[in-house]
Amino acid sequence: MTTPRLPRDDLAAALAARRELGPDYDDAFVETLAGRIEATLAARAAAPAGRGFPMGAPRSRSERNSALALAIVSLVAAVPLSAIGAVNAGVPGLLITWAAIVLVNLIHGLRSR
Repeated sequence: MTTPRLPRDDLAAALAARRELGPDYDDAFVETLAGRIEATLAARAAAPAGRGFPMGAPRSRSERNSALALAIVSLVAAVPLSAIGAVNAGVPGLLITWAAIVLVNLIHGLRSR
């Protein structure tokens, strides 16, 4: 079963109707739109999860150790890499270095799920 989506055509038509009706009907428009969004979110929350671990599922010991090792290596490597990036390219180099470190950790975290 797929989760319901808010039809973009319906939303566009509702916005067009709101423009035609004017500001007197803003409250009714907002209530209708909020109701549709809440109904869609409720349906998505009720739908079974497609794949992956459920929230809070315990990870194996090796996965925890792998994540801890990567975090430690990232922090240790961050010091010299930050210095190199800052000396050679200034603040942009520092930001690029940290973005790369965060990206590596993020990809590892998503891959291990």
